[in-house]
Amino acid sequence: MEHRELGRHGGMKVSPLGMGCWAIGGPWSLLREGEPRPAGWGKVDDAESIRTIHAAIDAGITFFDTAANYGCGHSERILGKAVKNCRGKVVIATKFGHIINEVTKIVRGDEDAICANLRHDCESSLRRLGTETIDLYQLHAGSLEPDKAPPIREILEELVKEGKIRAYGWSTDHLDRAQAFADGESCASIQFSLSAINNNADMVELCAKHDLACINKKPLASGILTGKFTPESTFPEDDMRRAFNFLPQFSEMLKMAEELRDLLTSGGRTMAQGALAWIWARSDRSIPIPGARNEKQARENAAAMSFGPLTPSQYEEVNDLVGQMRGEFENRAEA
Repeated sequence: MEHRELGRHGGMKVSPLGMGCWAIGGPWSLLREGEPRPAGWGKVDDAESIRTIHAAIDAGITFFDTAANYGCGHSERILGKAVKNCRGKVVIATKFGHIINEVTKIVRGDEDAICANLRHDCESSLRRLGTETIDLYQLHAGSLEPDKAPPIREILEELVKEGKIRAYGWSTDHLDRAQAFADGESCASIQFSLSAINNNADMVELCAKHDLACINKKPLASGILTGKFTPESTFPEDDMRRAFNFLPQFSEMLKMAEELRDLLTSGGRTMAQGALAWIWARSDRSIPIPGARNEKQARENAAAMSFGPLTPSQYEEVNDLVGQMRGEFENRAEA
């Protein structure tokens, strides 16, 4: 597959598949309602994480997405260390918008402090990443009210002019928030959830309208679309997916994944590769960023590029099947 432009103003071409670096951040917690709650993916082996990043690069992946949140700076440090000797070959995206404590590994939100902290946050990420410029700097406060966006955009445009960042975007699943950044002079992308079981049509349309890249988080539905989980699967206490064990929707999503197995594995693909192929069929500006915690996962994800997108008929079959199953679940809930 050919490389893709990272939005209209980024001036950067990246592989059609990126690697999300959330999972390599290790354990950390997000303060919610006064209580720290797991927000990482459990314990990590840093040496294995670096080997995973190198395997991804060797397999053709040039786009890496991280955040100050992930491990309270740990993911940024590991990514920076891994690409130190090949920085010119990769495009780095990171995120800002929270207050992180690298000692306690606790992150908290403070929307009123985003502007005041933005420059300091940028310098901190630059230092952890060991780079002079962040290629894509993304607002990570997904629920920030749209009317608070303009002053943030102004500072981001200043950082572009100063060479601290090349372009910016917003990581949010809220359409009105995305719209508040979409026409920014140096806005290059919107990051949002998209998968074969979560067709975020309005956000895809917004990106097309404004010629922005669609960076797609959770393209494998946090692992559900790999086909490796069952209703009996459980997750460690320091893994944010532990919440799945208490969600009635978990079993429904697993049923969807199983029903999609034959379609997603067509042509010799693994389920994960088929899920990525669905996203490419969804939009030619999409850049899914599945996470990887070991070399095998990185290589399997990257190999999806050799298969390319699903055919139009396969894509529609997936959509029809998901639509039918959603209807069945809704009817049962109402019964």
